[in-house]
This record gives sequence, C-alpha cells and structure tokens, in this order.
Amino acid sequence: MHGYKKHRGLRRYYKNLDFKTDDWSELSFSNTDLAWFDLWHTHFDWYGYGNSSFRKRKPHLDKLFRHFHILQKLSKSLDKDFQLWVLVLDFESSSDALFLHTPNPNRNNFPYLYSGLSTASTLTNAALKDYIDELEGYEKLYGNANEAFALLFTENIGRSLVP
Repeated sequence: MHGYKKHRGLRRYYKNLDFKTDDWSELSFSNTDLAWFDLWHTHFDWYGYGNSSFRKRKPHLDKLFRHFHILQKLSKSLDKDFQLWVLVLDFESSSDALFLHTPNPNRNNFPYLYSGLSTASTLTNAALKDYIDELEGYEKLYGNANEAFALLFTENIGRSLVP
C-alpha cells in the first residue's frame, strides 16, 4: 500500500545479529593454494535497515567489529601477507563492509593502498562519528569519495593500507 512494505520478524533479525556468529569455515586459511582473497568483503546490513536511524545501524556495526576480531585471529594463520580493514560510510549502512585482501592470481593489486586520507574525521553523521570515536585499538583514517567514509584497521596486523 503506497509503496510501504512492513518488515516482519525484525525482532528476531536483531536478536540474531547479537547472538549468531559466523565461523567463516567456508574461507580457506590453511591451504596455501586456496588461501587468497581478492578484495574479499562482506556486508552486515544487506537490506539497509541502518540507513533510517543509527539505533538500527548500531547492531550491524557491532557485529561487523566482532567479526573483524574473528577474522583478525584467523588471518594470522595465513602463510602470506594480508590486509584486513573495515570501511564505514557516513550514511549508507548497507555499504559498510569488512575487507580481507592478499596477493592473488586474479590481478596484481596487492597491497591495496588508499591515498588522500586524513586523521581528521570527514563524517557528518554525528552518531556514527561518536561511535567510531569510542572504538579503541583501531587506526582511524577518513576520506571522501562521493560520501564521507572511515577506514579502520589495527596497526601491526597485516600490511598497511596507506603508502
């Protein structure tokens, strides 16, 4: 009716965001021949629920950073260089992503490097800026490419993302 679609089961959806954790068993970390990632990434808010309010976005971000730590532990077992980072856009929650990248047979694009980033926030979404400011243990860099974004990674884990 009038283009509005009621989303059923959201209470269960958000509860699962809090409690379900992927084990990433489909990703190969031990087999050197199969353990390569060409800008592999995953999104945690496929439907863009977090675009309408930060209250809806926060559980997706919480899960994204939980999984960052899981992949951080798993990637340490790789027998090759890697890069692991989070990319968070100012307002487009469905584009927030967790990235893993290694040398790969598809193309010669390792290491992947970002340029023109700053340590000063470019975010205009106050709630998101506050959330990121409260995160500890991350290097935080900011940029703008059609929309302001934050790039987060941990120092001394994998290769650097900046030249």
